Amino acid sequence: MTAKDQMPEGVVADSARNWVDHWAPRITRPYLRLSRADRPIGTWLLFLPCMWGLTLAMLADNQASAFDIWIIAGSAIGAFLMRGAGCTWNDITDRDIDAQVARTRSRPIPSGQVTVRGALAWMLVQTLVSLLILLTFPTIAILLGFVAVIPVLIYPFAKRFTWWPQVFLGVAFNWGALLIWAAHSGSMGWTPVVIYGAGILWTLFYDTIYAYQDAEDDALIGVKSTARLFGDNAAIWLRAFLAGAVLFLGLAVVLACRDRSILSLVVALIGPWALGWHLSWQLIRFDPQDNLGLLRLFRSNRDAGLLPLPFFAVAMLV
Repeated sequence: MTAKDQMPEGVVADSARNWVDHWAPRITRPYLRLSRADRPIGTWLLFLPCMWGLTLAMLADNQASAFDIWIIAGSAIGAFLMRGAGCTWNDITDRDIDAQVARTRSRPIPSGQVTVRGALAWMLVQTLVSLLILLTFPTIAILLGFVAVIPVLIYPFAKRFTWWPQVFLGVAFNWGALLIWAAHSGSMGWTPVVIYGAGILWTLFYDTIYAYQDAEDDALIGVKSTARLFGDNAAIWLRAFLAGAVLFLGLAVVLACRDRSILSLVVALIGPWALGWHLSWQLIRFDPQDNLGLLRLFRSNRDAGLLPLPFFAVAMLV
């Protein structure tokens, strides 16, 4: 590895000009980079399904309490911490692969900024703080939180044995829809499962776009992904994921609004439509050869996931 590849200042190649590089204490920077604190989009993508689950649960039972404020705060903090722990685990398991990919070889472990032992300790700290938050939730949510660890542990290995690692990411990243529904209602049902399905399809959409950045390197080192699987047929598959996400989220709205007014249902259904509009906008601009454009589209999914929430909130009031 050359001196340039080692990047002694610690800057990660695909995350320049971020708050970690400029404002965080120097000693903390490698660990914050491990947690992807320098690129908050992942935290948003973990947090937003939680908010879909909470707002639709509130629509379903027409109840809100002070505890829901804590659920929102706990979800936000937990999303940051568990996304950080998951990314740390991902970098530990992928350290040899990352060293062979241009976009990732400057990450903290392959570049030598953090040892594997240090990364494991950092992952444990983030997980334990997340556990303290989880323990404030009802029992069923706590149990779901423990089960959520399984797909998180499996995901980094998925690209070694399946062309569909994005499914495993979707299973892990959208678990909050189930957990937070349970935290609010104290029970489970078909509606949160449908929300969960919508989130998985959304993840397949945005992470396939993301994966096209690494398709050439992945082919050279034998790593699988939906981007490599779909090749030139990406638009067909992305359109299918788009339609599925919108239909599933729309069905979840219908199920959640069964006992509400027609006006409430109509307003809430604008949420899935808005999500679909944004994903359609992304699809029009999708160019698998434009890495910077792919990254911009991927990051725009924060806005896509936020769009349904105002309509769900207004639907509670009508």
